Amino acid sequence: MKKRLHLLSNAHLDPVWQWEWEEGAAAAVSTFRAAAEFCEEYDHYVFNHNEVILYKWVEEYEPALFERIRQLVIKGKWHIMGGWYLQPDCNMLSGESFVRQILLGKAYFREKFGVEPTTAVNFDSFGHTRGLVQILQQAGYDSYMFMRPEQLEALPADNFIWSGFNGSEVMVHKIQYGYNTLLGKAHKKIAQWLEMNANEPTGVVLWGVGNHGGGPSRRDLTKIGELIQLTDSFEIIHSTPEQYFQDLKQAQPLPRYEGDLNPRFVGCYTSMIRIKQKHRHLENELYMTEKMLSAAALQGLLTYPSAELHEALCDLATAQFHDILPGTSVQPAEEASLRLIQHGLEIVTRLKARAFFALAAGQPKAALKEYPILIYNPHPFPVKGVFECEFMLEDQNWEEQFSLPVVFQDGYRLPSQPEKESSNINLDWRKKVVFEAELAPSSMNRFDCRIEMLACKPVAELKEQDGRYTFRTEELTVAINTHTGLMDEYTARDISYLKPDAFAPLVIQDNEDPWRMDTNAFAPVIGRFALMEAGAGTDFSGVRQALLPSVRVIEDGEVRTVIESMLQYRYSFICITYKLPKKGTEIEVQLRVYWNEKNKMLKLSIPTLLTDGRYRGQSAFSISELADNGDEAMAHRWVAVESADRGQAVTCINDGIYGSDYRDGEIRLSLLRGTGYCTHPINDRPLLVQDRFLPRMDQGEHSYTFWLNAGALADRQQKVDREAVVHNEKPYSLSFFPSGEGLGRKPLLVFEDGIVQLSAFKKEERGEGYILRLFEPTGNATTTIVSIPSFGIRERVKLNGFEIKTMRLDPSTRTITEIGLCEV
Repeated sequence: MKKRLHLLSNAHLDPVWQWEWEEGAAAAVSTFRAAAEFCEEYDHYVFNHNEVILYKWVEEYEPALFERIRQLVIKGKWHIMGGWYLQPDCNMLSGESFVRQILLGKAYFREKFGVEPTTAVNFDSFGHTRGLVQILQQAGYDSYMFMRPEQLEALPADNFIWSGFNGSEVMVHKIQYGYNTLLGKAHKKIAQWLEMNANEPTGVVLWGVGNHGGGPSRRDLTKIGELIQLTDSFEIIHSTPEQYFQDLKQAQPLPRYEGDLNPRFVGCYTSMIRIKQKHRHLENELYMTEKMLSAAALQGLLTYPSAELHEALCDLATAQFHDILPGTSVQPAEEASLRLIQHGLEIVTRLKARAFFALAAGQPKAALKEYPILIYNPHPFPVKGVFECEFMLEDQNWEEQFSLPVVFQDGYRLPSQPEKESSNINLDWRKKVVFEAELAPSSMNRFDCRIEMLACKPVAELKEQDGRYTFRTEELTVAINTHTGLMDEYTARDISYLKPDAFAPLVIQDNEDPWRMDTNAFAPVIGRFALMEAGAGTDFSGVRQALLPSVRVIEDGEVRTVIESMLQYRYSFICITYKLPKKGTEIEVQLRVYWNEKNKMLKLSIPTLLTDGRYRGQSAFSISELADNGDEAMAHRWVAVESADRGQAVTCINDGIYGSDYRDGEIRLSLLRGTGYCTHPINDRPLLVQDRFLPRMDQGEHSYTFWLNAGALADRQQKVDREAVVHNEKPYSLSFFPSGEGLGRKPLLVFEDGIVQLSAFKKEERGEGYILRLFEPTGNATTTIVSIPSFGIRERVKLNGFEIKTMRLDPSTRTITEIGLCEV
C-alpha cells in the first residue's frame, strides 16, 4: 500500500477574539462563500469546517449560500468536521456542558445535513481534560484532534490512544506545525512535512488561512496541485479527519497515554473572572431549572418549555467558546458575552419561577399569623443545611420592640435566627430568617415562620478575648485574630487542620498577558492585605456615627455566628465574612473584593497542616490529580488536600473560580488578575503600547464564596461532591402563600445511596421521554437504586468508578431503560 498524506483544508475562525461576534459572522459568511466556490471549481478538493454557530449565521444571513453548502456536503466536497456547537474551552466546562456542546452540534448537523462526524476536533482550545475521553466515546466518537499544549513531555507520540475513565479510549492526533498557513504558503508546509516524515506510512497536514477565516486560496490550490503531481513517495489527497484516522488504524499499534492534556496558558484559569463566575451561575441555574421543570411536567403541572431552554442553552454554549470563557478576548467581546449570559439567566430565572409555582400546588393555606416558606430541593437525595429566606411582615412595626422570626416544620420549632436583610430601610418591617433544616429529595418542602416580639433586637454573645474571637461548639473550634482579621485556628472534632493566618489575601507579581504564555506558575508574593485601622475601616464601611473595630461580630444566634474583617492593600480593599455554624464543621467564607491593581494577581491562602497531602480537584465527570509543586492547576467546584497517612482531608468548595496552586500543604486559590485585554506577546516588544491609558481586566468589585470542611479522608471523599452540587445548584426558597388547591405530592425522584450524582434530568431532544444522567463521582464502583414512586419504578443501577450512565424514562409505559449519551 502506498504511503498517504492527508491534507485537511480548513479556515480556523474564532467567532469572537480581537473582534465582536458581528465581525465574526461577517468573516464566516465570506469565508464559507469563497470555500464553496473553490469546492465547485477544483476537482478532488474538500473543505472541512466545524462549529454550529458559524453555520447558523450563514443559514440566517445568506440562505442561498447555505443551500449551496448543503449540496456540496451531499457530493462529498464539503465535510462537516467535529460536529460540536463550537470549539469550547476544554478544561472549565462541567461534564454535562461537554455533553450539551455535543448534543447541540449533533442535532443541528443531523437535521440540516444528515451527517454525524466520528472525529471530534478542538484545534485551538487551551488544554483538554481526561474526562473528555469517556464523553467522546459514549457520544459515538472514535478519534480526536487537538494542538495545545504544543509541548507535553509525557506524550508518547503525536498519534496515540488516549485512555480515559471507565475503560474508555479514543485515537488521538496531536497537530504539529499549526492548524493554518499563511496565504500562498501551504505547499511549503506540506513539503516540509514530506521531508521530515519520509518513513511514516501515513500523515496529516492542516492548511488554510485562519484565525479570522480565509481558508483556501486559488494560489494555494494551484501550488498544492503542482506538488501532488511532482510527489512519488506519497499519495497526497484532499481529505477529512475520519479518512486520516481510518488509515491510522491500519498503521502500527499506537502507544497509550493516561492523563490530562495540560497545562497550557494557565492565566486563562482566572482571567476575566466575571465571565467565569457568570458562566458557572448559568450552568448551575440551567441544569437545576431543568430538574425542576422535569419534575413539574411529569406530574402534569406544566408543559415542558423545550424551545425556551434551548435558547438559554445556546447562550451558555456560546459563552464557553475558547476565547470567551478563558478571558482572552477584547473588552467589547467581554461586555457582549456578559450580556449573552445574562440573557440566558433571565430566561432560566423566569422558567424556574414557573416551575416553582407549579410545584407549590397542593400546599395547604397558611395559618393565621404564619408566614409560609417553601423550598424546592431539586436533588434526588435529602439535603441538610442552613437555609435563608426573606419576607415582609404584614405591617410595619414603628415601636422599639423587635419582631423575631421563628421557623417551624410540622409544628416543631427549628433552630433559627434573624439576620440583616438586603434592604437598608431601618425599620422593623422586612425580615431575613436563617434556619437549620433537612429537605426531602426532589420535592417542595414546607416551613412556617411565626413572629415573637422581643423588647429589643438580640445582641451578639461572642466576645473578643486575648486578641481573638474564639468560636466553640462540640464539633468545631475557630479562632479569628483581631489583629490580622485572619483565621488562626480551625479544629474539627478535636483535630486541628489549618495553620495560623488562614484566608490571607496574597498579592502576586503578574504581567499584562491574559494567557500567561511564559509560565506555568504564578510567583512571587509581593504583598499581603493587612487589617485596616479602625478609623479607615469605619470610613470604608460607610459608617458615620460610630467607630467600629475592623474585626467584629455582626450576627450571632442559634444557627451561626458571623464575623467580618476589613483589609487593605494599597488602593484595594477586602471585606472577609466568616460564617461559623453551631452544628457541623463546614464554615462559609465570603469575600467582597474592591480591586484596583495592575499587573498583579490576587490569591487566597489556606495553609493546611496536611503537608504530606496530595492535591486533587473536581473536573469533567472525574477528579484530576493536581500539581503539588506550586504550578497553577484547574478544578471545578472543589479542591481537596488528602493525606493517606493521616487518614484526613481538607476540602474547599467554590461558587465560580477555577485556578489555584498547591505546595507543602498550602492551597492558594486564584481570585483575579489585573491584566490587559487580549495582550498577546509579540517577539521582544512591550506587551502593551506605552503611549496611553489602557483599561485592565477585573478592576472594581467582586464577590466570592467558599465552603471549607475537614475530617476523615473516606468521609470527605464520599461527601464533597454532593456538598458541592448543593452549594452550586442551591435549593430554591421563597415566601409564598399557597392557595391550598391541588394534591400534595411525594418526592418524584430518589437515589437510595449517598454518593451517585444526577448530572441531568431533562426532556429528551426528540420524543416525549425524559433523560436521567447518572455519574459516579469518587472513582469507586457503587450501586444505587433509582426510585420514581409515582411511576412505580425502583431500578437498581450499578456504576463503575467515574462511570456516566444515561437512562430514559418513558412516561407512557412507566419504564426506565439505559440509552446512549446522545439519546439514541
